Amino acid sequence: MERIGKHVETSLTEVLHRLDRQIGRAGDEATQGVTGAEGRLTKAESRHAEVLARRERRRREFAQQRAVSLQGVERLASALLLPHPEREDLDVRRLRPHPETEMTAMRVVMEYEEAQGRRVSDVHEQNLGYDVTSLDLRSGELRLIEVKGLSGVRGSVLLTPNERRVAEDRSDCYWLYVVTNCATAPELQEPIPDPGQFRWREVKKVQHYWLDVDALTQPMEVREQREPYGREDSS
Repeated sequence: MERIGKHVETSLTEVLHRLDRQIGRAGDEATQGVTGAEGRLTKAESRHAEVLARRERRRREFAQQRAVSLQGVERLASALLLPHPEREDLDVRRLRPHPETEMTAMRVVMEYEEAQGRRVSDVHEQNLGYDVTSLDLRSGELRLIEVKGLSGVRGSVLLTPNERRVAEDRSDCYWLYVVTNCATAPELQEPIPDPGQFRWREVKKVQHYWLDVDALTQPMEVREQREPYGREDSS
């Protein structure tokens, strides 16, 4: 950063010096009434202002880049990443993303909706609580579609808290589309309107906290050691 900054500073400053000389010569010629001198003077002054503004802008940019550059690194802590101890539990396995299955399910649903003559948009990356919007241009019916894919013929699907909230808020147009057997022969099941009406099983994880007993007793022992010897009881 320092080398680049010095190079840019030197280069632009030299350009400004040359323009200063051009302005001086053109000013003298304009005073003497030389033809075209005033035009050259105006052009040199305009160029000088541009280069001066550019140098100031580059100075600010380098100051900002120095502020965000990687320097003075100090290690504060270390972290050891281990596999989830309950990674094989059913509830945890359901949370694992399956990009290929999701992509297959999205493709099947999009093709199905387009075949129905609806205008379809993929919005799954916008975190809206649904994956697809589908509009019937003839009737004006809007569907907010949440897409779920299963690699096999059977399985369970889950809704995130955001998806569940939107399903309840927009029950009039929220749909659930489930595509099964995505690994071999994808099959779209019967679309489900207003999926929020069903009794979804809520999954909760109870957190707990622990504390070493020494952390409770040791501070008291330290305070007792700091008490002066021979202190009389004032009670």
